Amino acid sequence: MVSAAPWSSMDFANQVIVVTGGASGIGQATAREFAARQGAVAIFDRNEHAGQETAGALRGAGHSAEYFHVDLAIDAQVDQAVEQVAARMGGIDILANVAGIQRYGTAVTTSDAEWDETLDANVRSAFLTSKYAIPHMIRRGGGSIVIVGSVQSMTAQRNSMAYVVSKHALLGLTRSMALDFAADNIRVNCVCPGAIDTPMLRWAASLDENPERVVDACHKLSMFGRMGRPEEIARVIAFLASDMASYISGTAIVADGGLLTPTGGMMSQESGTGGARKY
Repeated sequence: MVSAAPWSSMDFANQVIVVTGGASGIGQATAREFAARQGAVAIFDRNEHAGQETAGALRGAGHSAEYFHVDLAIDAQVDQAVEQVAARMGGIDILANVAGIQRYGTAVTTSDAEWDETLDANVRSAFLTSKYAIPHMIRRGGGSIVIVGSVQSMTAQRNSMAYVVSKHALLGLTRSMALDFAADNIRVNCVCPGAIDTPMLRWAASLDENPERVVDACHKLSMFGRMGRPEEIARVIAFLASDMASYISGTAIVADGGLLTPTGGMMSQESGTGGARKY
């Protein structure tokens, strides 16, 4: 790893960064953030059109970026993609595990297929990319892995059983790998976003008969009265991956606009006893 750069630059020059789910949402914003900070970015995604478009736009802006088509739940594809990155880009220094999906259902209504799909996309993908990237990091003298969890890594939402379980599991993966590879100078951390305005959230809202009502409710979850932006999470990921966070490992950073802070949530602050303001 390169020596610490000034806070104002947080430069990733001469470092290779793999970003899973880099074709859209937080993953795309993360790819842009690392590229803008001079990193060489490898985008892993199964959406070839969006992945090629994102990588092409970054190259068009003068940055170093390549797209790799990969189904992150398939062992052989992940192994091959990681080896291609190492061969073509010179190694791997940073892994940002951002890929994930949301599915709805309880322990009774969730199908076996939905359970497998959610755990594959959210947990197995992070496990496999880490499994194959870590040996390359060791050869480079160390590295950093940042996993994107959720506020639902430590809380729960109704009718989201498989998603909640998967996001809780990512905390265990973070802590286990941080402990196992500390001696190899590899740090592993987790970022837990709240409601972020991404295509996935908009898709979830579209399932309701009144999508705008859902979007409005998501804005109100934050103390700031708005959803977060993907680039706001990308900046947290970049910080944790950088040498500025050299003494941080095995932890979860919550970036939720204060969603988890108020007792009973923001709605209770408006309608419950917390609604009585006095300054």
